[in-house]
Amino acid sequence: MDITILEDLGLTHAEIKVYVTLLELGSSTAGSILEKSDLQNSVVHRALNTLIEKGLINYILEGKRKIYQATDPENFFNFIEDKKKRFEQLLPELKKKQTFAKKEEKATIYKGIRGIKEVYSIMITTKAKEYNTFGGGYPCEELMGSVWWRNLHTRRIENKLRSRQVFDETVRGAGDEINKRPLSEVRFVAKEFFQFQETVIVGDKVAINVFTNHPYSFLIEDKIVADGYRKQFELLWKIAKN
Repeated sequence: MDITILEDLGLTHAEIKVYVTLLELGSSTAGSILEKSDLQNSVVHRALNTLIEKGLINYILEGKRKIYQATDPENFFNFIEDKKKRFEQLLPELKKKQTFAKKEEKATIYKGIRGIKEVYSIMITTKAKEYNTFGGGYPCEELMGSVWWRNLHTRRIENKLRSRQVFDETVRGAGDEINKRPLSEVRFVAKEFFQFQETVIVGDKVAINVFTNHPYSFLIEDKIVADGYRKQFELLWKIAKN
């Protein structure tokens, strides 16, 4: 008989041994349990006491002797339910401690056009106040295609994620088109600022997306780093023009 599930429920090996022995014996004294279980005297008595506390065995007195009896095995459902209720009481405190935990910083590299698409999907589905970008230029638009960029912003708007973006003049047409859409604002810097990469900041995430012949993206999840890149964005936003 596989009784490992009883260990998963929190019973010790000795408690399981004593409980099963009592099921086999029916009503019994500690001496009979000791003899049949092959456990030490102190171990048997400790297990009896803890099983009584858990409501899995009970006893009656015959004179000065205690006669022990295992409760019906179905009583384990009550035992499990009691554990569940106790855990439910503890759960809010555990959740509260989780919110105080420092968020682990992460940095991941995504390769290829497929990787670039995955990173942008992550960024536009991140719960945050704003989607900010700077950099980019005609190489970025040409590699991914105008349709893909339009669809990306359609999904962003559907997610109700407001954007402010700084483009260079080489993609003025795409920027003007985005400017006409809701939750979207684009400003421009001189065409000499065009780049093969675009930096995206959303919440605690920063994505540096490189649109060369072998495109890749570097995704960082770190509040301190995100705040630093956001400062760069705000400086560019002030000098950029409509």
